[in-house]
Amino acid sequence: MGAYRDRPIGKLSGGQQQRVFLARALAQEAEIYALDEPFAGIDQPSEAILFQVLRELADAGHIVMVVHHDLGQARAYFDEVLLLNRVLIAQGSPREVLQPAVLQRAYGRALLLDSAA
Repeated sequence: MGAYRDRPIGKLSGGQQQRVFLARALAQEAEIYALDEPFAGIDQPSEAILFQVLRELADAGHIVMVVHHDLGQARAYFDEVLLLNRVLIAQGSPREVLQPAVLQRAYGRALLLDSAA
């Protein structure tokens, strides 16, 4: 994003703005990160980098909380999942939470996740 440092934030694309906001949050070097849809509007390479950065933060002992709606990615990338639908439906490891019966309770219908995810 260095090439855009002189551009007003309002002139950046949505994905560029998202990267600036994430960089600003990470520069705080906080102990707790609460991110609401941090992957919205960013491209695949940036998404992969962000997942790696979040993993490194968690591995270093930081608390990382992410609101994310992609269940396949949640299963692949996060250590713990909270499934909410107005109330807490389930909490635990992705393997425990992202089961067909639990998803049925959350969404009112059966959902099957690709086992390769």
